[in-house]
Amino acid sequence: MIRIMAAMLAFATLTACAAPPPSTGNEVQRLASEILSLGPDVDPEEANRASQIAYSYTAQLVQEYQITDPPLIHNAKVNKGLRPRGLCWHWAEDIERRLKQENFQTLELHRAIANADNPFRIDHSTAIISRRGETLYDGVVLDPWRYGGVLFWSPLVEDTKYEWVPRDAVLQQRRVEQYGELLPYVSE
Repeated sequence: MIRIMAAMLAFATLTACAAPPPSTGNEVQRLASEILSLGPDVDPEEANRASQIAYSYTAQLVQEYQITDPPLIHNAKVNKGLRPRGLCWHWAEDIERRLKQENFQTLELHRAIANADNPFRIDHSTAIISRRGETLYDGVVLDPWRYGGVLFWSPLVEDTKYEWVPRDAVLQQRRVEQYGELLPYVSE
């Protein structure tokens, strides 16, 4: 009986993280408005195009990644070789790459990682869109992994579920931890 209860609790925990936020109205237009609100110099056409691509490309990746499960279960399938892609960094990498193809003049893309310094949680990667010249902290999180192929977006400052850190800072810290400070070669 205890094993059954533990299994049910584990299943509930895994599936609870997959519940998408409630949809209220035209999500594409709401995201475009949020991107446009990043500053007066953001081109409305670019904000609309970025929003449309974020949603349509997420839907395309759901098919390509063969998403049929909540994120953590899908991760296990990817790690076992049963699915081609779909880890959070795949989503972030692919959405960033697709949006960069647009050569936006008033928008900029960033990558971030959360939980890198927390041994009890897995790392989580995302893409962030901001006004050109601004940092990721001034941008909007684009996270299709969080709800298993349903695009989550939010101004970074309002995304309290994760503490986002620039990807390059996390990777640099990992290099230092793994290899120490690399010293220049000195011949004898």
